Amino acid sequence: MIICKVISKFDKNLAKMKGKIPRDPQLNVFRTPLVNVINMKHELVLLAQKIDWEKVEKEFSVYYPGLGRPAIPIRKMVGSMLLKQMYNLGDETFVARWIENPYWQYFCGETYFQYDNPYDPSDFVHFRKRIGEEGAQKILKLSISLFDSREVHEKEILIDTTVQEKNITFPTDSKLHKKIIEGCLKIAEKENIKLRQRYTRIVKQLMIDQRFREHPKRMKKANAAARKLKTIAGRLVRDIERNLDEVDRLSSYDEQLWLYLLVLGQKRNDKNKLYSFHAPEVKCISKGKEHKKYEFGNKSCFAVTKTTGIVVGAMAFEDNIYDGHAIEPQLAQVEDLLGRLPETALVDRGCKGRKNIMGVNIKIPGSGKGKTAYQKRKERERFRRRASIEPIIGHIKQDHRMLRNYLKGVEGDMINTLMAGAAFNMMKMLRKIRESIICILNELFEKLFWKYQIELNYYQT
Repeated sequence: MIICKVISKFDKNLAKMKGKIPRDPQLNVFRTPLVNVINMKHELVLLAQKIDWEKVEKEFSVYYPGLGRPAIPIRKMVGSMLLKQMYNLGDETFVARWIENPYWQYFCGETYFQYDNPYDPSDFVHFRKRIGEEGAQKILKLSISLFDSREVHEKEILIDTTVQEKNITFPTDSKLHKKIIEGCLKIAEKENIKLRQRYTRIVKQLMIDQRFREHPKRMKKANAAARKLKTIAGRLVRDIERNLDEVDRLSSYDEQLWLYLLVLGQKRNDKNKLYSFHAPEVKCISKGKEHKKYEFGNKSCFAVTKTTGIVVGAMAFEDNIYDGHAIEPQLAQVEDLLGRLPETALVDRGCKGRKNIMGVNIKIPGSGKGKTAYQKRKERERFRRRASIEPIIGHIKQDHRMLRNYLKGVEGDMINTLMAGAAFNMMKMLRKIRESIICILNELFEKLFWKYQIELNYYQT
């Protein structure tokens, strides 16, 4: 008997370490449960009830070792990540607003209203590192599973690519050289290296001189200032290397100095240039936009159902690949999430190439040569529908934290893209729930109205 009690207690502690919420929590006599305070017909409450949280805890428990102090409950972290992405909030902002919203607390599995911060904002960083790209894909799969299978499994899907911009300033050579100078001065201060000159006043004046370089009257002076900045940056890097070699500390700054030398050595037309020191994975991508010729970030791809507009695939790429080469990995992800492939994928003219990939027919807008008027009209209607993916991508970027990516590294790019797709699906399900509630209320109102009308007619007669 005692052994059984010890084993059950151990199992409970292990579950707590893995971030599982107890199924029978101890109630508090002096506090009012959330279910007695909030409206249980609210769309967020109904959405939380649609999610199988036990399955979520089981799937995400593999990322927990089962050792150490008890973890933050999985439902709380997954729910928080979804809400944060759904309402386009940062880590710190979300934690501050979580305290104010009882519906968010219920969605995250709380029994009573909480008055303190649920966790530190940095716990979001730790959780994203813990689950990685694989965990974010599970969250996307969770958002897809909320819809009916008939809504998800369509014969035709829409595929398109976009650019997810990184949170960096617009890169110029002068900005990068100035950062090199500042970095070298910090190293010198830290290692007590005495430099021949710090160039503080000179650099400040040179940065002023190279402004408005496109103006014809300032171009010559600006170009000279840019060349001088590069010269000073190279001189300081060499001084730092020389002095660090003398004190045997050069190996501590190998990566940093290598990035500095890479920037100093790159030419205007070089490929795979470095555009940011804190985000070296950033690529320069041109999508042919008139208002924004170049974008600095990574290429992302989305797959959307043709009729219902559900995101069934979202992925980010490390390299600036050709749009046509993004179709195959995107279809592989769709097959992994849905369990099967569609018959047809509709893409734009930027994906010219193969007509069949993984058994899926790839359709692009044609020229219309050799087709009848009926065929032309049908094809035009078909690709008008294909264009519906463009506003979907626009909403994902504007409303779900993809307009500017604040997450670090290549993995951060992939996680943000997957979470943005999941957030779009969640908001779509919220609207669906809201519309169903309105329909029920309308039906109830109509019944009451007709009942009143019948009674009124009876008494009048």
